[in-house]
Amino acid sequence: MRSPFGRNLAIDIGTANTVIYQSNRGIVLNEPSVVCVNTDTGEILSVGHEARKMVGRTPGHIVSIKPLKDGVVADFETTQKMLRAFMAMVGVRKILAKPIVVVAVPPLVTSVEHRAIKDAAYAAGAKKVYIMEEPMAAAIGAGLPIQEPIGSMIVDIGGGTTDVAVISLGGIVISQSIRIGGDAMDTAIINYIKNTYSLMIGERTAEEVKMAIGSASRLNGESSARIRGRDLVSGLPKDLMVTAKEIREAIEDQVAKIVSAIKATLDETPPDLVADLSRTGIVLAGGGALLKGFSERLMKETGMPVRVADDPLYSVVHGAGRCVENIEMLKQILVAESR
Repeated sequence: MRSPFGRNLAIDIGTANTVIYQSNRGIVLNEPSVVCVNTDTGEILSVGHEARKMVGRTPGHIVSIKPLKDGVVADFETTQKMLRAFMAMVGVRKILAKPIVVVAVPPLVTSVEHRAIKDAAYAAGAKKVYIMEEPMAAAIGAGLPIQEPIGSMIVDIGGGTTDVAVISLGGIVISQSIRIGGDAMDTAIINYIKNTYSLMIGERTAEEVKMAIGSASRLNGESSARIRGRDLVSGLPKDLMVTAKEIREAIEDQVAKIVSAIKATLDETPPDLVADLSRTGIVLAGGGALLKGFSERLMKETGMPVRVADDPLYSVVHGAGRCVENIEMLKQILVAESR
């Protein structure tokens, strides 16, 4: 007999990507958090991958919008339309059986933004909507013993924010969020190339070079990468080679601020929990966890063991997915977080 909860959804609305997990099926959607809008009519032309293809390539009356900026909802109406479109993609219809939805959001999101996200999910056809904070979801997704009387530390480095939290007995004991993540690193690379070589590159190029040769500490066998952009002097296309050392220097300020936020959180953590963390270590999640050399640098600067979650890109949505499959068991966590 098919479970009546088979359609329930967990949604991770990120600055860079939105991921949807369907109970009993796993991840069913992973799309960029981008919406393409006709400004003359207000009509949404495309969302996700299709909209991202249009970034930087649209006529004047068509704009590509990222409705979430630095981890918070910058455009309420567009966020709601995007969420409705994504839920429709996975088969949610208002007239059919309505799902329970768990939405993971950054801790920086305000109560007004919580309401906007809830309203969007209800408008898209949800029966019941729960809000949970991303650090808690990431910790569950990473398999940390969050309900045990032992300290666990999760660092979720997303596109717009980095969330640091120490968790024990099913609650967040101490946490800190900063509006620095992968997007800020991409911007830093764009500015470095512009100021050093008078070459303008796009966001996608910056992200690609960061993923290819970016690092948080010096590595053995470092390489270079060729990038292409527009020469600001001649206005013509131009390409050049950049080294891993240059990219590391370009993003150093952002990396240093993330490390400082982690150390500041440790400084505020109760001594008994710090003693736990010296054994259990720090767990990294989010796309930023994949930055080469970051775990090694963090280990060196904190003197604590550091590991990357098994599936860092999807730790948040997997954690929210476990909640949507065990609503009663984890309702206490959801309610506590949504307050």
